[in-house]
Amino acid sequence: MNTYYTALIIFIVTYIGIIFTRLPKMNIDRPSAAFFGAVAMILTGVVDFQEAIHAVDFNTIVLLLGMMIVIATLQLDGFFSLIASKTISYAGTRFRLLVIITLITGLASAFLVNDAVVLLFTPVIIILCKSADLNPVPYLIAEILASNAGSAMTITGNPQNMLIGINSGIGYSEFLIRLLPVSLLSMMVIVVVIRGLYAREFADRGRLHFQSNGFEYNYSSMRWSVTVFLGVVAGFFLHHRLNLSIPLIALAGAALILVFGKIKPSKVIRQVDWVLLLFFASLFIVVHAVEKVGILNPFLENNVLKETSAGLWFVHLTSAVMSQIVSNVPFTIIMLPLMKVANSDILWLALASASTLAGNATILGAMANLIVIESAEADGIKIGFMEFLKPGLVVTLITLLISFAVLYLQMAW
Repeated sequence: MNTYYTALIIFIVTYIGIIFTRLPKMNIDRPSAAFFGAVAMILTGVVDFQEAIHAVDFNTIVLLLGMMIVIATLQLDGFFSLIASKTISYAGTRFRLLVIITLITGLASAFLVNDAVVLLFTPVIIILCKSADLNPVPYLIAEILASNAGSAMTITGNPQNMLIGINSGIGYSEFLIRLLPVSLLSMMVIVVVIRGLYAREFADRGRLHFQSNGFEYNYSSMRWSVTVFLGVVAGFFLHHRLNLSIPLIALAGAALILVFGKIKPSKVIRQVDWVLLLFFASLFIVVHAVEKVGILNPFLENNVLKETSAGLWFVHLTSAVMSQIVSNVPFTIIMLPLMKVANSDILWLALASASTLAGNATILGAMANLIVIESAEADGIKIGFMEFLKPGLVVTLITLLISFAVLYLQMAW
């Protein structure tokens, strides 16, 4: 069997594992499926070991690693609990609570990886809702939707945007400015849709009283970790002037926070999601092998993606469908070779926006969705597939139209 068909079979098997995550008589999930695919590509000679190493986009890997270390330190200092509990407790009514949860989650997700934001905010939201005798479901769904919508606006908002930011070469500030309208309008849509679908919950305009005691914060340690975090964010905006890459700025922040922070470094490092980094590295190898043997050539040679309204629609529609099937990160990685040939900032931004917003359609659309659902279930709160589908699908359709309209106008200008 020649390498073309070998690579094709391995690629298909790998993505079947990523899609279904659980196969009969096999102990497999998404990271293990990707890892199997990468190793199989090397063992069968589709790529050699050195090629596999060069196929890994270490810029993306180290950006993720740096942000994970910074986020882990903030988490251990109690920063997320402090922000969530102090800000959300200002809400006087149910509607104001909904607005605050949506805005805080969305904005926090823009500058911190959204998966980490929902992991740390969810328990706080549940505690506050229970203390005020509220149904937590609409607020948790709003949190999920807002985390995806907010994360779309920056390179550091989610893993797929990191991939796109690194490979497109679009600056941090430009990325933010051009996708900011999409995220802000999307958060407004989330508030309107959740309020409309849970009208009974928000009909009561009585004052809320929270009992948010019990949260622990390490203020002395937080002074350093928050200062470093703000310095990292400032560095992202100034990276061209500083002549430093975004990944290097993230790594510098991580190094400073480990060496001078108050939290024991080994404790911080244990919080890093090494499985996610392995997942990324493995997918890079699999996709490189597929590209090497020419499986993607019909798409690359015909230049199927062009900076036109049709190209913009194609990216949005493909993202909407494929993000439900393979999730947005594996979809984005397989799109990278096509996007590099297209060489269009608008299409790169469309992929970032659409692949992220499409994650709101179903529970399985994005990792942040599953994190909140599973965390809620551990507290006895069930958010069913259909209950999430109605607001998720409505928000996704409206926000994808907003994304297309905003980017089309930018393209026309």
